[in-house]
Amino acid sequence: MDRHPDRRQTAPSPGGGLLRGLLRTARPKQWVKNVLVIAAPAAAGELFSWPALTRLALVFALFTACAAAVYLVNDARDAEADRAHPTKCRRPVAAGQVPVPVAYAVGTALGVLAPVAAARLCPPQVAVVLTAYLGMQLAYCVSLKHVLVVDLVVVTTGFLMRAVVGGLALGIPLSRWFLITTGFGALFMVAAKRYSEAVQMAGKEGATRALLTEYTTGYLRFVWQLAAGVAVLGYCLWALEEGGVPHASVLPWRQLSVVAFVLAVLRYAVFADRGTAGEPEEVVLRDRALALIGLVWATMYALAVADW
Repeated sequence: MDRHPDRRQTAPSPGGGLLRGLLRTARPKQWVKNVLVIAAPAAAGELFSWPALTRLALVFALFTACAAAVYLVNDARDAEADRAHPTKCRRPVAAGQVPVPVAYAVGTALGVLAPVAAARLCPPQVAVVLTAYLGMQLAYCVSLKHVLVVDLVVVTTGFLMRAVVGGLALGIPLSRWFLITTGFGALFMVAAKRYSEAVQMAGKEGATRALLTEYTTGYLRFVWQLAAGVAVLGYCLWALEEGGVPHASVLPWRQLSVVAFVLAVLRYAVFADRGTAGEPEEVVLRDRALALIGLVWATMYALAVADW
């Protein structure tokens, strides 16, 4: 007689387990990316008013709902493949904690309700951006994640949309330098993450996304280095552009913030070069020096906006 219990009986039970599974599938750790919605309002000094904060909180929630919808549909679609993966098999949908039809249903509901709510409660441009984000990300889940270079562009555009939607929600004109710096900064982090994955999967074909086998580490290194250079250049041009507006601040905080920005890029590049630049939020939170540099930059940026 086999005295060992059947390991399949350790699967989580339904009920509360289903709700927890849905929450896990929505990737709460990824929600920090949606804080980018405050980037444009913060740059314009329009962040510190109750109506602005209320509108931005709503946009944050709606973007989070859209991102959750994409994760749910993606995991439902990839459930069979994830079950054969050494780590993705633990995802709630692949593990059976969340049934595939439930994941599809909840994801579809969130994907429909979020743009509808945006159309009723926010400027129409917000609903357009959310709809475009959903369409682009779903296309990524279905096919675009298998297309070289396009996969990098799609993920980068998702970051850029987060930064743009906050400005659209408050009717703030978006600076060309803001868009360049944000876009190429996002590409820098995305390419650094792909490079790190490619380095770590060397000799472990099939352990992660298949498309990485078609990239070379040299190419991915070139992309993140190019993106970092353009992001720094864009930020410098923005910081040094006076625009004819007189300043009464004690120090030229906007120009001085270039130093902190460049240091942050150089520090992040250390992890990219080592092949340990995974999720951007984890890199920042894990490294105290990078977090401190980010805090110094944010302080200088705030002083520049306040013209102190």
